[in-house]
Amino acid sequence: MKTLSEAEWNIMESLWEESPKVGSRIVADMAQRVGWSRSTTLTMLKRMTEKEMIAWVDNGQMRAYVPLIEREEAVKKETENFLKRVYHGSISMLVSGFVERQRLSSEELAQLREILDRAEEEKYE
Repeated sequence: MKTLSEAEWNIMESLWEESPKVGSRIVADMAQRVGWSRSTTLTMLKRMTEKEMIAWVDNGQMRAYVPLIEREEAVKKETENFLKRVYHGSISMLVSGFVERQRLSSEELAQLREILDRAEEEKYE
């Protein structure tokens, strides 16, 4: 899967929230979210269909669009790319950067510990 551009993320978020979704609803959604014109949104829908990121189905009156990429898959890919680009692939640098710059609640710290404990357990299984 290719990395989604910011513009593609906007369309995908709309479709992940609800799909299938007719083009006119996506046009209205993009106008509200990011101020896009009708033609900009329709151009994006066409390009993303050609790239096989989304597909359309004929519901009898108009096209309804559906995502062909799962949100979880896109998030994983984006996270991997971000980690490589910004932190040179170092998860410890990423976590350290967040912990040093933000106050974490006791609950957040407990969640991080739990995640790390699970990762360690899985490593030795």
